Amino acid sequence: MNKVNGFLYGLLSSASFGLIPLFTIPAMHQGMQFWSILLYRFLFAMLSLACILLLDKQSFRIRRKEILPLLLLAFLYDCSAVFLFWGYKFMSSGVATTIHFMYPVLTTLIMMVFFREKKSPWRIAAIALAVSGVFFLSHGDTTGTVTLPGIFIVLLSALGYALYLVTVSQLKSLEMKGLKMTFYVFLFGGILLFTGMTVTGVGVQAIPDRITLGNLVMLALVPTVISNLALVRAIKNIGSTLTSVLGAMEPVTAVCVGILIFGEPFTQSIALGIGLIISAVTVIILKK
Repeated sequence: MNKVNGFLYGLLSSASFGLIPLFTIPAMHQGMQFWSILLYRFLFAMLSLACILLLDKQSFRIRRKEILPLLLLAFLYDCSAVFLFWGYKFMSSGVATTIHFMYPVLTTLIMMVFFREKKSPWRIAAIALAVSGVFFLSHGDTTGTVTLPGIFIVLLSALGYALYLVTVSQLKSLEMKGLKMTFYVFLFGGILLFTGMTVTGVGVQAIPDRITLGNLVMLALVPTVISNLALVRAIKNIGSTLTSVLGAMEPVTAVCVGILIFGEPFTQSIALGIGLIISAVTVIILKK
């Protein structure tokens, strides 16, 4: 039963993360800019995680030497989230989420180039598969909305998250549980985002109506808090490798939401591109 529960938690974690477009796109249609949407997401997620930490009787205390690493992680997470939401303006949400899902491939590439991790034919083949997948995705949208600048922006999102994961794995001074670290990443990420918005003169938009408020709360809870909690449970029951493989549900969910809810195009080329990227990520994870 533990393994069955682990698989269910793993599917819940990845599928809920793939629901980001379901709550983000309607808020954008109401005229909200992605900066403000992200700020509200961080705020509501931070408050939810704070309640969970209080119920779990965990301490909020952090050491002074942990502040700079947490700020760095928050900055990288901000970059990843900003570029992903920005990418929704250039292409369908399903394609954008699939390209973002390349972050394990980019993580492997970074470790091979900068940390001299062992190169292998499997990893090289996986990187080639991922690049081919992006090529087919970029040529599969018959509406012409997928552009090279859009692909570059979403690849920056994947790169930001890959750097976030590499930084977490390399930081020796950061010793705290995952939920507590996530709380501070959202806290500092929100502060950095608000500071950037203030400096650039971008104001925080008011939430226009109750439906948009509901979407923003759900954006903070489902693909953020619930996804993180389910991820922790899945790793405890079936391990990090199988949990990572189940992460393939993330782009599949986003594509289904895009097609069924928002009427986004789905062609043979897009299907092939998604298949190649998911295959590349699966090879990377299993060979590790």
